[in-house]
Amino acid sequence: MSVSGPLKQASAARPHSRLHWVCANVVWAFALFARKPKFSRTPRWRVSLRLAAGAAMGVAIVAVTMIVVDAPAATAAQRAPVWLSEIFDHITEFGKSVWFLVPIALALAAIALLASPALPRMSQRVLAAVAVRLGFLFLAIGLPGLVFTVGKRLIGRARPFVEGSANPLIYRPLGWSVEYASLPSGHAVDAFAAAMAIGVLWPRMRPLMWTYAVVIAVSRVVLTAHFPSDVMVGAVVGVVGALLVRDWYAARGLAFVVAADGTVRPMPGPSLTRIKRVARALIAP
Repeated sequence: MSVSGPLKQASAARPHSRLHWVCANVVWAFALFARKPKFSRTPRWRVSLRLAAGAAMGVAIVAVTMIVVDAPAATAAQRAPVWLSEIFDHITEFGKSVWFLVPIALALAAIALLASPALPRMSQRVLAAVAVRLGFLFLAIGLPGLVFTVGKRLIGRARPFVEGSANPLIYRPLGWSVEYASLPSGHAVDAFAAAMAIGVLWPRMRPLMWTYAVVIAVSRVVLTAHFPSDVMVGAVVGVVGALLVRDWYAARGLAFVVAADGTVRPMPGPSLTRIKRVARALIAP
């Protein structure tokens, strides 16, 4: 995949400013989203029977957790040592999607600014491949959190001890109060979406990213900001949201491919050595 189409057009027009290049690159990026799907295969995890069974099992587990686990866990967390709460209070800040989205957005802006028809064809292809993958990460991490930032306030579940008790069944739906925005946990949505998105692109990162996501989820319970069922639902939302974005990309042959057996695999991307080489060429005087 390359930016050769829009850059050829830009080259033919001989733009004399980076603004022309930026516009051409932005047009190319949006054109990708208008691309028709190349693959009609359904990813294996979305086969109807498999998906229905998984959804039913998930609902049952969350329901049992709400009834049996949530109140005792919140009470135990309230009694946790101060030093433990202080540790998790620092850790939990790294569960916000901004830690991923801002660097990704800056990298995409840099690519839009630097990519031009003057670059060698290989450099154009490397930048295009990197931009597609960064765009996937931005959407896969940002969209689930954005959707459920609104949804959780409409659900209206009370956070632990908001009304003086650890009752996990207090709901004030259709409100817009942060105290009644417990389900799902936004930090868990962001952390598990990031873990899934990064993991499907670079499988070797999975152990690190899943450990990160679990620690963030635990921090929300220890700080009594959420019940265990809140972070469980947040984990599912983040994972499923990232997978849906991945499947959307895969159907169009962007960064992923859908195999005949329904598995979705990442396409080979540019090596780190080649990316470094292009980066050095771009910043060289």
